[in-house]
Amino acid sequence: MKQYLDLMRHIRDSGVRKEDRTGTGTLSIFGHQMRFDLSEGFPLVTTKKVHLKSIIHELLWFIQGDTNIRYLVQNGVNIWNDWPFQSYLRETEQDQNFPMYTPEWREQKKLFVEQVKIDEQFAAQYGELGPVYGHQWRNFEGVDQLAQLVADIQNNPDSRRLIVSAWNPKDIPVMVKSGLPPCHTLFQFYVSEGRLSCQLYQRSADVLLGVPFNIASYALLTLMIAQVAGLKPGDFVHTFGDAHLYSNHLEQVEEQLSREPHVLPVMSINPSVTDIFSFQYDDFELNGYEPCPPISAPVAV
Repeated sequence: MKQYLDLMRHIRDSGVRKEDRTGTGTLSIFGHQMRFDLSEGFPLVTTKKVHLKSIIHELLWFIQGDTNIRYLVQNGVNIWNDWPFQSYLRETEQDQNFPMYTPEWREQKKLFVEQVKIDEQFAAQYGELGPVYGHQWRNFEGVDQLAQLVADIQNNPDSRRLIVSAWNPKDIPVMVKSGLPPCHTLFQFYVSEGRLSCQLYQRSADVLLGVPFNIASYALLTLMIAQVAGLKPGDFVHTFGDAHLYSNHLEQVEEQLSREPHVLPVMSINPSVTDIFSFQYDDFELNGYEPCPPISAPVAV
């Protein structure tokens, strides 16, 4: 994962200071690309432990077209909670009572998540994120982009239109509950010599926290679609617009840059699954993952 560390180092050394939507402040660059050969191992960052369970469940959630956090929290995945919780506080006029990231805010968020888990009606009202990734992948103005993509890869692999877009201009203003229009906005597949490659365009990238998830998620999606289409995995190409380090992540950046990357693990997928919509969590097994200890940092909401 030297490429990832090189990106982090480049932003630290050459990034410009920019303000941002969250008010946190960033060091930022515009335009960067990384390439990972998926035959060389699964590109899961090893200089800190990354929560693979969250990545797999989130990807399955996207694939099913789900946009409510209930499935995620019922499976112990909490990466989307801050946005709907903050929206809930605003809607119920409690946001002034619980300033963000205070101990009281965190305790109230735990209660919110438990209520989403056990109360279907509450989850339907406050756990819904709006027409985010899963909705756009599966129902972009009535088009199931993901199903069409897989069919096109199988039937017309030389097509230059193997694209899924999460950026739907009409729905951007509606995505208020997530507070976050799609960051990973568009991905394209490419078939050559029996190998399937994927390129992701990411308009905005939190390099410390988000990018390790994004790399692993789209690498896994490529492996899954390659299996379904009877192809071998090729490259995952990660292209960035605004790639940034938040100003309150710089100590964690230095810690991560002080570590040496380890050998990449290998992802095994249940070979009997041949339908992209039939994968389950237990169909994936990661072997040989020996990461450095975790590094915690606050999410900018």
